[in-house]
Amino acid sequence: MAPPPKNRLLERLVAEKLITPEQQEATLNVVARTGDRVEEALLELRAIDEIALLKHLAASHQTRFVSTEKLAKAEIDPMTLAKVPRKLAERATVFPVLYDAQTSTLSIVMPDPGDMQSINDVQIASGVKEVRAFVGRPRAIKAAIGKAYLGDIHAFAALDRDAHAQFTTMLDVFERNLVSEESLTLSLAREATTGERVLTMNDMEHAGKAQGARGRGALDDAHLETFNVLVSLLENSRQELRGHSAQVGRLMRRISERIGVSEYVLSAHVVAAYIHDLGKMGAYHLTALNVAEYEGHRSSAIKQATTPLQLLEAVRLPAEASQAVLHMYERYDGQGFPDKLSGKEIPLGARLLAITDTYADLTQNSRNPFRKTLRPVQACEVLTRHRGTIFDPNLVDIFKHAVTGEELKERLLANRRHAVLVDPDPEETTVLELRLIEHGFEVSQARSAEQAIKLLEKGEVDVVISELELGEGTDGFKLLELARKAEWGRGLPWVFVTGSAAGNDAKRAFDLGAADFVTKPVSADLLVAKLRQVIEREATRAGAKRGVSGSLTEMSLPDMVQVLWHGRKTGALKIRSQSGTGEIHFVNGNVYNALFGTQRGEEAFYAMLGLNHGDFVLDPNFVAPQELFNKSPEALLLEGMRRLDEAQR
Repeated sequence: MAPPPKNRLLERLVAEKLITPEQQEATLNVVARTGDRVEEALLELRAIDEIALLKHLAASHQTRFVSTEKLAKAEIDPMTLAKVPRKLAERATVFPVLYDAQTSTLSIVMPDPGDMQSINDVQIASGVKEVRAFVGRPRAIKAAIGKAYLGDIHAFAALDRDAHAQFTTMLDVFERNLVSEESLTLSLAREATTGERVLTMNDMEHAGKAQGARGRGALDDAHLETFNVLVSLLENSRQELRGHSAQVGRLMRRISERIGVSEYVLSAHVVAAYIHDLGKMGAYHLTALNVAEYEGHRSSAIKQATTPLQLLEAVRLPAEASQAVLHMYERYDGQGFPDKLSGKEIPLGARLLAITDTYADLTQNSRNPFRKTLRPVQACEVLTRHRGTIFDPNLVDIFKHAVTGEELKERLLANRRHAVLVDPDPEETTVLELRLIEHGFEVSQARSAEQAIKLLEKGEVDVVISELELGEGTDGFKLLELARKAEWGRGLPWVFVTGSAAGNDAKRAFDLGAADFVTKPVSADLLVAKLRQVIEREATRAGAKRGVSGSLTEMSLPDMVQVLWHGRKTGALKIRSQSGTGEIHFVNGNVYNALFGTQRGEEAFYAMLGLNHGDFVLDPNFVAPQELFNKSPEALLLEGMRRLDEAQR
């Protein structure tokens, strides 16, 4: 039986003394572990340089080669691109580079110019008389497809800057596969003296090793969740930063999805968000804004910028993740560090991380430069003030629209519920907190009965999830008894989730008025479902829903009408502005009536559409007595926008 083609290539290279037998064996081992193509394994092992490899392949196929550098710089005209549909280009890994209309000849680059099936597919799809196939590096061809068809201007970043270093790191993992004795000893000593859980290289290696096994594939949800939980546990020791990296991860995912990056790049951006603060345990929280504004922060950041990557040097992180962390303190105007990159020279992930990290700090950390947590709109205003200097102006605009609009949309479509977790052990509540946030809950944590009381006295709490053992001479039963005696806690839904239940504890909990009693371990998703049932039951009994309020600068009135229409919401949208006050009544998404000053009906509706400033409140408990409109929301919006256009001429 003839050896596989990949083996034949290696045998030819050995025969021509372009690589050694040892390099051949190492390449085969890498291919077996990663599933990558043999060409990529050779290049990442540095067994042969790209030009020498491509020359050999071109000679074997009696054709020409196109280097990564030339593909990266190539500007392909739309007519040539249109000859090969994107799906075919991605499936067959072929990239069109030149079309000669006079001879009806299309030139393409592909890893294997001997693949006649793919060449025939291209010829049929393009309708040309002849297809000429040149040879190129597989990853470079995929990067060219991403850049030309999908507009990913950073598609070549990993090949240009980080590929060789990443593979060397991966080899270190397989050669050692363990934390060094020195680092392990230091970690154990630190745990013994401080009682603090130390995140070792081995912890993160499990999260990142599967990425090495799959090559350029996106990290799956299980491994991203591992990064998330491990880093969240580390942050629990810093109250002002608890949950910070998880929030940055959610923001990075949202804005990356909005931009439309590939699944691989998206997962790399999320990884960067989770690890960007690892090891930065100084007095300052180092964001792009803080580092740019304060010399002390800048000095600390210069010393600690590479710490996360050094801690995870044994993990084969995606190149885009490493680049995002390394360059998160670059500035758009070129005044940052470490390389004084400017504008689009800064990797996309780094520009996004600078924005999301700063935004999360401004909205979550009371020790930020403003010494108070800012509302989303206020935080976006801060980002806007520094657009073009610290931050990418276009990305700031996209981020601002996505964050303020999406958050408000969620609040309009579903009443956001506030849950209070009462548990002295942060490790027990980390995963549950993450799940609650993912399902739209606002979550507050209390580590003691005293902290819980302070939170609950403020009101606007929808459910309490409490452990039984709270320490400090009290327990969950005593806390519930105290709550039932107070006005704020008389009808508050209460769920016990405990790992130390005695025989009659459940009965006592229900006697005190608890809504449910659950013993650990329990699935976080199952518990979230139970909590939703408890809240819906209480809402039905109480018969009232919580309203939503906000500003017209967060979302325009036409956008709100569309959200309420498509969401089939019922209630009264009350508007207050300098021009006057008004209301729009909705029933199952349809507009029933409108009032603005002395105006009524359609004229009132059209008058309010032009308001750009003001506040609103959505009262979901109001039901219009009768329908006074005979137009759909869509027709009303179209007519209203037509009138606004005419008025502006």
